[in-house]
Amino acid sequence: MTEDRPLQVRPAGRHALLVQLPDAERTAAFHAELLRRRAAGTLPPVAEIVPGARTVLLDGVPDPGELARRLADWEVPPRAADDGGVVEIHVRYDGPDLARVAALWGIGPDEVAARHASYTYRVAFCGFAPGFGYLTGLPPHLHVPRRDTPRTRVPAGAVALAGPYSAVYPRATPGGWQLIGTMPDPAPLWDLTRDEPALLTPGTRVRFIPEGGAT
Repeated sequence: MTEDRPLQVRPAGRHALLVQLPDAERTAAFHAELLRRRAAGTLPPVAEIVPGARTVLLDGVPDPGELARRLADWEVPPRAADDGGVVEIHVRYDGPDLARVAALWGIGPDEVAARHASYTYRVAFCGFAPGFGYLTGLPPHLHVPRRDTPRTRVPAGAVALAGPYSAVYPRATPGGWQLIGTMPDPAPLWDLTRDEPALLTPGTRVRFIPEGGAT
């Protein structure tokens, strides 16, 4: 972490710490470093590691004060762009907001699929609903605003954009994101028969494949 914008560690109850970071990139790098150290057996006891947009919650910490002091001295390398497995999600680019997003991007609606599918995304964190992953990877000039009026029901499998994030709705819920496509079979996004029910877990890389083949 840089000296001018260091991580900040705050207590969150008797046995938890909330680590705040300057931006999404360094949050992802810090989360990856926690997992690396846990796998190597060098991370002090932590029951749960929960990443957010710019925070990471460490819960179940026997000695929060000691861990906070250690974290202040960590050197956290940037996260490698190509680490982690890749989940491919097939998409029909047929969403009701496709034309709106195309206009915001300054391209034709028939070009949105190729543009959106040309990037590799990463799940920054999960929230809102079980299995709902917030995917980073769109460059800033392609960020789009939320809808002025949220929909009362967004169908399961809807591929959506809002701000810097892409997402796929794992179940039908209300939502105010721009809908650009549909995952034909959203069932794998949340499957209670698996050891890890969520398909899109923090750190997972994601590629969108337009139905009929990749771009």
